[in-house]
Formats: sequence, structure tokens, C-alpha cells
Amino acid sequence: MTGAPGLDEAFTTMPRLKAAAFLAGCAEADFGAVTEACELTPPTLSKAATALEAAGYLRIRKGHVGRRPRTWLSLTTRGRCAFKAHLAALAALTEQGRAHDA
Repeated sequence: MTGAPGLDEAFTTMPRLKAAAFLAGCAEADFGAVTEACELTPPTLSKAATALEAAGYLRIRKGHVGRRPRTWLSLTTRGRCAFKAHLAALAALTEQGRAHDA
């Protein structure tokens, strides 16, 4: 947790937030697809994925397609719940700002 209630420290960096947002929209995605869609370099996504995996929010699956190694990423159930709560906390902060401005 950080600053406001409900905000999750795991999503405080832009690469982690981008990766989680993309993965929230699908069951699983190829590492390359996530790097491209999120406009991240492979090392940056790798670091973000490792951090989210350590938090229990991301599953990293490795395998092969033919002879080529592949990596797939997916949010865990816990990760999906945490990301949803993080977005709700951001929305609540936005509403507090609107109320304050009125």
C-alpha cells in the first residue's frame, strides 16, 4: 500500500501498471505482444514481470513453439483482484479531487 487507501505498491511503476492493464484484458499473452502493446523494452518488461510475480500477481509460463522458446504472461486471480482494487482506489482519488474542486 502507498499514500491513499487501496493503492497497491506493486502497481506504482509505469511498466508494471501498463503490463497489468494489458493483461487484465486477456487470459494470457505472449511476452512479445505485451512489450509491443505496452511500448516497453524486453528488459523493462522482464523486470516488471519479475516484480509482479514476486507479489503473487503474475504467472510466467515458459515453453516452446516448435524449436523457438516462448514466454507467456498472465495475471493470477489475486493479481486481477489487486489490480481492480488499485483502479478503484485511483477512481476514488479522482472523485475526491472533483469534490474538493467543487
